[in-house]
Amino acid sequence: MTKLQEINFDGIIGPSHNYAGLSLGNIASSTNAGEASYPREASLQGIAKMRHNIDLGLAQGFFMPLDRPNIGWLDTLGTKIKEAEPHIRAAAYSASSMWAANAATISPAPDSADGKCHMTVANLQTMPHRSHEWPGTLAQLRLAFGHQDHFAVHGPIPSPFGDEGAANHMRLCRSHGEAGVEIFIYGKTGGPFPARQHVESSKEVARKHGLQDDRVIFAQQSDRAIAAGAFHNDVVAVANEQVLFAHEEAFEQREEFYAEVGRKFPEVEIITVPADKVSLADAIKSYLFNAQLVTLPDNGGMALILPTEAKETKTVWSYLQELVAGNSAIRKLCPVDVRQSMANGGGPACLRLRVVADPTLVDQRFMATPSKLDAIAGVVERYWPQTIMPDQLTDAGLLVEIQKARRALLETCALTDLDN
Repeated sequence: MTKLQEINFDGIIGPSHNYAGLSLGNIASSTNAGEASYPREASLQGIAKMRHNIDLGLAQGFFMPLDRPNIGWLDTLGTKIKEAEPHIRAAAYSASSMWAANAATISPAPDSADGKCHMTVANLQTMPHRSHEWPGTLAQLRLAFGHQDHFAVHGPIPSPFGDEGAANHMRLCRSHGEAGVEIFIYGKTGGPFPARQHVESSKEVARKHGLQDDRVIFAQQSDRAIAAGAFHNDVVAVANEQVLFAHEEAFEQREEFYAEVGRKFPEVEIITVPADKVSLADAIKSYLFNAQLVTLPDNGGMALILPTEAKETKTVWSYLQELVAGNSAIRKLCPVDVRQSMANGGGPACLRLRVVADPTLVDQRFMATPSKLDAIAGVVERYWPQTIMPDQLTDAGLLVEIQKARRALLETCALTDLDN
């Protein structure tokens, strides 16, 4: 009998990490466009976060950076790196696959009709720089979760419906290994910014995964939240086991949504952060909700793995101090430094994909250990560029440096078959 537990798979931040401001509606990405990025520092910050999770007793995995620049994608557009328009060139170089929360939507085996863990790779079609990620991501998912008796890995939802993966998906359950209620959050107008998750995509994922109607909820993210910069639901809400932790302005028709949650999962503990304590602007600036809400081993309660920006935002930290001092299930606050990711619009939760599975059934090359993270960090320290400015993306030497760096990482992790 398999032993199911939650595994967080983090995207290793790739050597082409740069600030080109490609993500419309992502305030941090737009604000820092054109600034110098620090790929080596960024990747080491991500590795440190994985070490921190292992030290907490959590199961940890990782995904490889995708091959960048994506020459094949440029070929389909009839152009090459030097000749491409700047925004197309930047899109080809984008290291955005590091935000593994957008890799796929996951339904654990206890939820599905056939008793398998189902995964649908996200098409990410709303943003050009991410729309060409899915083939590389799908290849990794099929390799990491290749045990077909236990996993079913699906291709992307077809156009024109946008799907941005687990960043718009939550799950409530008594424990990770038990059947739960899956919540799919979609957008509509989004005001000045595009709503990236379409309800049609969410419904198709639920059908593919064999989910029962009485164990699924579809809810609309508030237009106000999207317009304020919450381009994904995980910027304003997060769930773990029986806890739903959300900003007061996260959802349209909030009371109706909460009532449906209560009917379908009566054990739920809903923690709503009032706007008069933490404004929507402060929640988005600090990425309070883009935290990893995790269950600690040995009855340690739940912890929020937060970006350090949450501690530096006075209203947010004051609220969180009150929260953990009270009677909620959230008992521990763990600030981590992921500033390089944050500057491009992704906090701790963006960097990971949650998979409930038996770790022994996963291809062990994708599972993290302290010694393996030491080896990965060694590659990063040796090969990752220290800095990149967006205007360097025409430099042929940078292209060679980036490709050499990724190849060294694949060799170190015995994952060169990803390029075959």
